[in-house]
Amino acid sequence: MLILKLLLIPGFLLLISLAGKRWGPSVAGWLSGLPVVVGPILLFLALEQGPAFAAQSATAALSAMFAMIAFCASYAQVAQRAGWPVALLVSLSVWAVIAVVLSLIPASLVFSACAAATALLAAPYLFPVVQPALNGPAPKSDKLWLRMVAGALLTLFVTLLASTVGERWSGLLAVFPVLGSVMAVFSQQARGPAFTALLLRATAIGMYSFAAFCLVLALALPTMGMQAFVLAVGVSVAMLGVTRRLLARPFGPTTDAGRAVIRR
Repeated sequence: MLILKLLLIPGFLLLISLAGKRWGPSVAGWLSGLPVVVGPILLFLALEQGPAFAAQSATAALSAMFAMIAFCASYAQVAQRAGWPVALLVSLSVWAVIAVVLSLIPASLVFSACAAATALLAAPYLFPVVQPALNGPAPKSDKLWLRMVAGALLTLFVTLLASTVGERWSGLLAVFPVLGSVMAVFSQQARGPAFTALLLRATAIGMYSFAAFCLVLALALPTMGMQAFVLAVGVSVAMLGVTRRLLARPFGPTTDAGRAVIRR
């Protein structure tokens, strides 16, 4: 299982990076909403700790959507004014503070669903106005192999830690911004802050798919057992298809330049 995760995340990072080159940051960010990180972690927890444990972790992961979208928005905002080390430090600090607060609130699927819905609905208003250069010079090296190594190392750390800290923190850590951190840092280095902001804003659209996956698991795992993962994956992919239409719409203060990237 661990080997699968260490291969899956780098492979998915490669696909997202290639999608960003071909179709622009909006499609790349949208695809990152698939539960590629949280899915294997929750599956691992269900196999090792049982479906009930994994269901509680899925409930916590659903609430952690609030922290994840806060990470994306804060990185996008800070990246317009500072380099990636500052943007990463600030955004991870925001994620950590919100995660700690969430860990202190009694577990509740209703609360988790409300927290996720609030974050998803507020997301369009949290990102900066950007005007990416569509016909500028060729981007710097994307360092794809470094992205893949960084993704594998982060996945290993989060997976090992999540299996030792209880159901609440297991769910919260399953939503640690592994893909978001790697994509944001390397995108800012190679393509600049405007590209990064569009990518992270599209990630918030893709998180509808992530939320659907966690909600289905939290509801279905206690009664369906491991078969709930098949249902959750199906609903998640279907939700990704639904949100595809949102990429063609102005998302928050997106400029005409940003919409040009989305339609490309």
